[in-house]
Amino acid sequence: MKIGIVLGSTRPGRVGDQVARWVHARAVDRLDAEYALVDLRDHPLPHLEEPPGFSGSYQDERTREWAATVAACDGFVFVTPEYNHSVPGVLKNALDHVHVEWNGKAAGFVSYGGVGGARSVEQLRLVCGALQLADVAPQVTLPLATEFADRTEFKPGAHQLDALDLVLDHVVAWSAALTALRRGDAEAAIRQRLDAIVDGLRNKDLETLRRSYAPDVVSFDVEPPLQHVGVEAKLENWAKVFTLFEKVDYELRDLTVAVSGDLAVGHGFGRVSGTLKDGVVTDGMWVRATFVLRDTRDGWVIVHDQASVPFDFATGRGMTELTP
Repeated sequence: MKIGIVLGSTRPGRVGDQVARWVHARAVDRLDAEYALVDLRDHPLPHLEEPPGFSGSYQDERTREWAATVAACDGFVFVTPEYNHSVPGVLKNALDHVHVEWNGKAAGFVSYGGVGGARSVEQLRLVCGALQLADVAPQVTLPLATEFADRTEFKPGAHQLDALDLVLDHVVAWSAALTALRRGDAEAAIRQRLDAIVDGLRNKDLETLRRSYAPDVVSFDVEPPLQHVGVEAKLENWAKVFTLFEKVDYELRDLTVAVSGDLAVGHGFGRVSGTLKDGVVTDGMWVRATFVLRDTRDGWVIVHDQASVPFDFATGRGMTELTP
């Protein structure tokens, strides 16, 4: 698992960087997850220049980079100050910029401010509910008057380490518990992507197909050459099919999908059939179909696929009449 420690202030003279380093230093000594410091200064997002991100598809490159950073984490610890009884604007903007990348993950809080940043966290918990982030109950609150020398130099009491350990314990436990949910969501998204390919073939829509493949996709198809490299070569192959068929149909059956992190493998049986240009109706042949997909800024895309036909060893003849 990977837990992102999100530093939610970019203000000049901030003390949050001291707090975030303290959280990170404590966390990396643990053996239960990978911990990464995520500083919002490294992600200067525009303000509300992106359409709502419920689809997971983003137009601005800055948003795409931020979405990839969020998607790579299984849970989060937000290090946040309290500004005017509320959440820092830059943190709220970062939360609002993406959506599906937060879903089904866990969140904990380390806050600082006049009353330990408690009022900021109360509002963040409401936001987490909307983003389908499971916020854990324990939190670390760091009053400026007691945990900072001259309100600028972070000097936490020893008891705060126990509080931090409890937050990390809960974030890791909840992140692990939600793994099955996230995998289920990923499988659903992958099946939707493959359904989109089927629709694209039936509609002879090359642009829909283009969105389903990685630019560097490698494809092992049933016709020469041995491999097609790159999305243009893959689309050229499908374009040949479209020139042969007046009406195209494609079936994908017995599909099994396995997901691990940002990679997935699917396998099943596929068949191209339809009506040829001369009016002849053909049932086509069943092939063994394998897909390798990667989770990217544009969702799950195919990075490798393979269609294979069984053959008879004695004759070397392809066995195209088999039915699954």
